[in-house]
Amino acid sequence: MTKAEIQQVKLRFGIIGNNEGLMRAIDVAIQVAPTDLSVLITGESGVGKESFPQIIHQYSRRKHGQYIAVNCGAIPEGTIDSELFGHEKGAFTGAIGERKGYFGEANGGTIFLDEVGELPLPTQARLLRVLESGEFIKVGSSKVEKTDVRIVAATNVNLRQAIADGRFREDLYYRLNTVPIQIPPLRGRGEDALLLFRKFASDFAEKYHMPAIQLTDEAKQVLLAYSWPGNVRQLKNITEQISIIETNRDITAPILRNYLPEQENVQHLPALAGRREKSFESEREILYQVLFDMRQDVTELKKLVHTIMAERENAAVGNKPTYYTTAPSVVPQPLEANVPTIIRQPAKPSATVDDDIQDTEEYVEESLSLDDVEKEMIRKALEKHHGKRKSAAQDLNISERTLYRKIKEYGLD
Repeated sequence: MTKAEIQQVKLRFGIIGNNEGLMRAIDVAIQVAPTDLSVLITGESGVGKESFPQIIHQYSRRKHGQYIAVNCGAIPEGTIDSELFGHEKGAFTGAIGERKGYFGEANGGTIFLDEVGELPLPTQARLLRVLESGEFIKVGSSKVEKTDVRIVAATNVNLRQAIADGRFREDLYYRLNTVPIQIPPLRGRGEDALLLFRKFASDFAEKYHMPAIQLTDEAKQVLLAYSWPGNVRQLKNITEQISIIETNRDITAPILRNYLPEQENVQHLPALAGRREKSFESEREILYQVLFDMRQDVTELKKLVHTIMAERENAAVGNKPTYYTTAPSVVPQPLEANVPTIIRQPAKPSATVDDDIQDTEEYVEESLSLDDVEKEMIRKALEKHHGKRKSAAQDLNISERTLYRKIKEYGLD
């Protein structure tokens, strides 16, 4: 493609900038458009990946067909299959009618799968089948349906790392990545940042009926030196803020700095949609976490036991013992695992121990299953509260329903 043809595409789709990496991405998009090859667009969040699937669609033989953009990260996991492939009436609760799905609607056209890295693994398997054979099955149906769809995908996630972590299928990655297009981040595009600022300032001046803001030479240097972690989207938002708030239309370096967040020790990593906080994905992970916490408690308790035993030995030879009135408690959980458990048993009276030692208990470390320990705790709680299950459940910090089930399970009726 000539520079004039690329410039025409930029004007048509509102792409601003002359960076070599950006120009190369546009060129590849135009070259691959007439084919039916799958395209994977990668780049950080906010770089403007959404423009390239439209270029590919408009310069393809499918331009008169449907173009559907799907944000995979914004659709709940429980409904993503229905959204993409459709469902039959009564396939699940709430399916009061038949749904065609995006792959049925876009037959003969193009589907843009944004944030494709957020697709759950079962949906990835369905998507792989569409890419390989053009076939899919609606949710709740056994009938194989055909579709002729061009798939363009985009992601800000490192898919190779996702493959290593078991979150993305390797075979699907290679099917999507037939033609890769990499969009450069704004901090790597040099003077393009100034061109974008000028364009956004002009657009907001027209929108809000006010003179356009301008940067001083020092402010331009600040703009170019900033790392722009939010890329073009962040630059656009900051330009709008300044356009509305500042009465002086000449923006100096100090004024611009007031709108730029501090960037010390900030790494530029892809944004992960829908996974911003640590969460437990399954009951198994919860059980592992409980077991880990319990092991820590057991370790602390063992240290305390050893300390007490050592002091008793010292007391037996005439040293004054130190008495402990409290000790950490370990509340067993219903896990199917074996962990070392500290059992306290009364010791037989010993004639060699001094009379001033009041506590003559010794600690014996055994390996018992947690089921046995849980059964013993429930039995003691019931004895303590004279068989009153409600009080025992409160003491054990479990629900009455759970206590009833455990009583039946362990034969403690």
